[in-house]
Amino acid sequence: MKAVQMTAVGGPEVLRYVEVSDPVLGGQRDLLVKVKASGINPVDAKQRGRGTWYPSTPPVILGIDGAGIVEKAGAGVKRFRPGDEVYFAFGGYGKEPGTYAQYAVVDERLASKKPKCVSFNEAGAAASSLIAAWECLFDQGGLKKNETVLIQAGAGGVGHLAVQLARQTGARVCVTVDSREKADLAKKLGAEEAILYEKTDFVKAVLDWTGGKGVDCAIDLVGGETFFKTFAAVRFYGRIVTLLGPDPKSANWTEARMRNIVVGFYLMISPMYYGLAERIDHQTWILDRCTALFTKKRLAVHVGRTFPLADAAEAHRFLEKGEAMGKIVLTEMT
Repeated sequence: MKAVQMTAVGGPEVLRYVEVSDPVLGGQRDLLVKVKASGINPVDAKQRGRGTWYPSTPPVILGIDGAGIVEKAGAGVKRFRPGDEVYFAFGGYGKEPGTYAQYAVVDERLASKKPKCVSFNEAGAAASSLIAAWECLFDQGGLKKNETVLIQAGAGGVGHLAVQLARQTGARVCVTVDSREKADLAKKLGAEEAILYEKTDFVKAVLDWTGGKGVDCAIDLVGGETFFKTFAAVRFYGRIVTLLGPDPKSANWTEARMRNIVVGFYLMISPMYYGLAERIDHQTWILDRCTALFTKKRLAVHVGRTFPLADAAEAHRFLEKGEAMGKIVLTEMT
């Protein structure tokens, strides 16, 4: 099959379009999926530039997100059969091959049926970002109806889905973005307030929006200095969840401590990495819930740009410019 391998740690040029052996079913509950689309995520670029999460020697196939058609099913598979259209988040962190390839082997427990109303490109972009948005908002952030939430980078891959999920639960949503075009997208998806953080003091804007109180919950999808600045935009005894690892050299936790803020850290791949069966089941439950929302037209994936599988290196270059709205997707897998 055709695949894109990370041949070494480095820049986008280490991604090579090559011919490799087709994968085979390894477990009774495995699915062999013909991949139709594969989402690209910031974590892919970080692994390419720093090394994979799981100690492994290149070449490796990156890519967590995928959507496609089941071609074969293990003897113990219960939920799917050949011909079913599925989407999933699995592999791509060094231990298991990822989805930058024509085929992927996926444990059925990590897959969900693709909604008929959603294209393969949209579904291929969705799974890991949906799981991350849901767990950050509700499992880690405890967001409830009528609460306020600040979503940093609210037009990005995780952010634009988090906006919609937060609105589904009846929360009021404020986002930060870096362009008017992204602000328009976030508002179209349900954000009440969109702050152009490069032109506006976002902390002051959030406090103005909340009448000086601060938001009940903040989701940090930016990291760095922004994460620590966000503490001042969260109410006393509020919550903040970050997907990034704060730099210990520049860390200043004083504001969070003084405001009695609960700080949560989140990494979507932890259940796969550590084999946490209950959390894996929960993540698949999230996908099943989101499938229902797609079907009811209450959730949408914004695909900002597509690239052929062979142009994965160029897709990484585009990702690292930070200009993308929504998700970037690899297509034309054949």
